[in-house]
Amino acid sequence: MGGAERDLLRSLPYLTKWYNVSVTTLSSCYELEEICKNNNIKLFKPEKPWIPNYSAASQIFDKIHTSSKKSWLSCTDLISNINTFDYFHIISGDGYLSFLEILPQTKKSHLHLLEPHRGFHEDSLHRDLNGKFQRPKFITNLLLSKGRRNDKKIVRRFSQQNNSIINGNSSYTAKRIEEVYGIKCGFIHPCVDREEYTDNTHQFSNPYIQAKEGEYVVTIGTANWAKGSMETISMLSGTNISLVHVGGGSDNQIKTLQEHASNNNVKLWVAPRLSSPQLSILMKESLAIVSLAHKEPFGLTPIEAFSIGTPAIFVDEGGFRDSIIDGECGRLLPRDDYGKWHEALKQCRDKETRERWAAAGRKRITELKLSPLEQAEKIHKLFL
Repeated sequence: MGGAERDLLRSLPYLTKWYNVSVTTLSSCYELEEICKNNNIKLFKPEKPWIPNYSAASQIFDKIHTSSKKSWLSCTDLISNINTFDYFHIISGDGYLSFLEILPQTKKSHLHLLEPHRGFHEDSLHRDLNGKFQRPKFITNLLLSKGRRNDKKIVRRFSQQNNSIINGNSSYTAKRIEEVYGIKCGFIHPCVDREEYTDNTHQFSNPYIQAKEGEYVVTIGTANWAKGSMETISMLSGTNISLVHVGGGSDNQIKTLQEHASNNNVKLWVAPRLSSPQLSILMKESLAIVSLAHKEPFGLTPIEAFSIGTPAIFVDEGGFRDSIIDGECGRLLPRDDYGKWHEALKQCRDKETRERWAAAGRKRITELKLSPLEQAEKIHKLFL
């Protein structure tokens, strides 16, 4: 699961402190259904999970929007009960725009807009792993013009409703929302659960068998250019530090990563899907958690690293600046200066530095009020 899904699952049980909570989704998962079952949360979903069609024709004619709306409307229990709810908390993602269109305008509604649609409003998703455009940029802009217009129209229309509230998930995202939609808004950071991402992992074994053979760092996110997957491997060249990639990718993307790692003499392990305890010990026993992601809206990985007590070494861009204070609870580094990255990795070997950063990172979680309960309370206060 991505960060948005993990964030929602963490805060859901705590919202029941104030509300009789229901959830609706176009594509459920085991973890969500377990949380709903254990917390007496009603779950609305279509009989058949909705899967976005990313074909060229679908994107040209914005069929993702029309098919998602059809799927929402197929949730007959949801539609018949939609006017009985007092408040709506909507998390952006594929299919959310069509939900905004069926939302009762008389109800107070909060949109947690995690980022303006990357496919429509920037080019990071239209590049190959090496950063080259998949097609000429003007063609991409032309092909996605209908979807882009719909996106802007629906979000702006929602923002103009008397009962609507919009928040980004970082100061960077709030700035991007104003740039793209002309909407000024605040932000609510994602949360981290100290019990889920913990340094108390002695009862678990590291899923990376080669961990005992030398140092390794962990990067988290689906393999693509936006996550800086290739750049992370390039940065590690010559360090004799292995890379653990968590988040998978397509077969072709993984093959490309493996070839790039081989060419740069970097040992690469692509992890399978891991449980939270497995991921926690994998992160705990690593030299550092690293990322060279482009335009990351917030990034859960730094605060998960804080929670575990592992050094967070991240590019000095995007939402990472909201959580990491350079030199105090990790490092924020220029993208192209690999020498500084190597120096930072050397810092991570120092026990006193690791302990100091770990303490400061956990303090940062407290300062930013990033627990699931505190995040749920922030959402509750919006509706008062």
